[in-house]
Amino acid sequence: MAKLAGLLTLSVILFSGTQSAPGSAGNANPLTEERKPNILFVISDDQSYPHASAYGYKAVSTPAFDRIAREGVLFTNAFSASPGCSPSRAAILTGKNCWQLEHAGTHASSFSASLKTYPDRLEEVGYFIGFTGKGWGPGDFKVSGRSRNPAGPAFNGQTMEAPKGISTNDYAANFNKFLADKPAGKPFCFWFGAQEPHRRYPTGIGKQSGMDMTKVQVPGFLPDHPAIKSDLLDYLYEIQWYDRHLGRIIKMLEEAGELDNTLIVVTSDNGMPFPRAKANVYEYGIHLPLAIRWGNRVKGNRTVADPVSLMDLAPTFLEAAGVPFDAGDIRGRSLLNILTSSGQGIVDKSRDAVYASRERHSSSRWNNLGYPQRCIRTRTHLYIWNVKPDRWPAGDPQVYDEQGKLGKMDHAYFDIDDFNESYIFLQRQKPEVAPYFHWAVDKRPEEELYDIVKDPACLTNLAGKPTHQKIRQALSTRLKSYLTETNDPRMGSNGEIFETYKRYSPLRTFPSPQ
Repeated sequence: MAKLAGLLTLSVILFSGTQSAPGSAGNANPLTEERKPNILFVISDDQSYPHASAYGYKAVSTPAFDRIAREGVLFTNAFSASPGCSPSRAAILTGKNCWQLEHAGTHASSFSASLKTYPDRLEEVGYFIGFTGKGWGPGDFKVSGRSRNPAGPAFNGQTMEAPKGISTNDYAANFNKFLADKPAGKPFCFWFGAQEPHRRYPTGIGKQSGMDMTKVQVPGFLPDHPAIKSDLLDYLYEIQWYDRHLGRIIKMLEEAGELDNTLIVVTSDNGMPFPRAKANVYEYGIHLPLAIRWGNRVKGNRTVADPVSLMDLAPTFLEAAGVPFDAGDIRGRSLLNILTSSGQGIVDKSRDAVYASRERHSSSRWNNLGYPQRCIRTRTHLYIWNVKPDRWPAGDPQVYDEQGKLGKMDHAYFDIDDFNESYIFLQRQKPEVAPYFHWAVDKRPEEELYDIVKDPACLTNLAGKPTHQKIRQALSTRLKSYLTETNDPRMGSNGEIFETYKRYSPLRTFPSPQ
């Protein structure tokens, strides 16, 4: 306990100030229309909407995110292209749907050298690029002929003391090193990939740090129990940890005279690591925080409700930098028309839906099979196509141990992080907990439809209701039309190709479905 208290005190000290930005950058020229903008992309690991204080969520304090939102645009309907980190990050880097990315569209596979990323394109026109923390991954980019992470060269040499379970990467210090290495006069493109709030968490750190558990709002797919609230508080603590690094980075940009010429985007890769969130295309798996600031180029203090995809970021960065791209190749749509407007609420009426997908997440099923899903999210509804409803959505329920012995029933489900240690798993036999367990692991129908306005927890499937057949059919038709238009293999005879992509992370052994 004393060790933890010391680390908590240390974090306050570390985050109360900042390191000076390099002197060479401090003499930056005033902002002019001719200067290329810097680009700072900030991505947390497993953070759902609305878990930032800018959204009014009172259990967490995110002053750096809030500042970006206040001085720029806060998006309330931003969505990941996938509810898993590796494919989501690949979609961000390329501006493509995950099913258009071959191996990179699934988890822990490879990233073809033929896939052009926005850092690659910006480097070609003179940008100095780099990343710290988690770039693209997990996966193996070297087997595809790449010499570096698709996010760019790594800056991970600076470390700091941190509570057990939290990364010791001093992200802000590594950004400072990046600025020091940047040649004078070059614009930069930097990827800050926090490894928080990915599990595992230091158990009880939220409460021990003084955070208020009574302010935690538990989503409807989780039991409203102190054990769940404490776990959520630990998750929120890690969000605060990475937000303080962002605050230091913002201060460095101010001191360097580069803040207002830097397009700053802050978001996450997928939803929180809880049952029915991460690794699911439900609301808490794909609905993410997003705030964007760009000096006087973007009018601040605005909230936008347009449905947008993180696929839209690559074309946004390229357009802001004046780099041409093929709109037929990049499926995302630049957000600059929204950012440079003065509107709030619904700004671009043509943006009325986004699409997302998943294939394989962890090693969770026999023969390395995934759980393919496709979905369309409109302003009011979420329609899901479960391509293989005969499979277990959270992974097979049994696994062989290292000695080849078959484990107990319900002791696997590896698509849910650390599930076997969770309150829901340990108390699953209790009548008041059992429904939450079954919502998380039971097989699902081929079609699901949810009224997001009334049911953001996605617990009442309307797909079979006679009153909702018109909207079910309309969304099914629209989704499959888009999948066909964008050449999704799942719409043809080659859908099983996703099952052939090699996994470069450890594999588990499961019993055959037969």
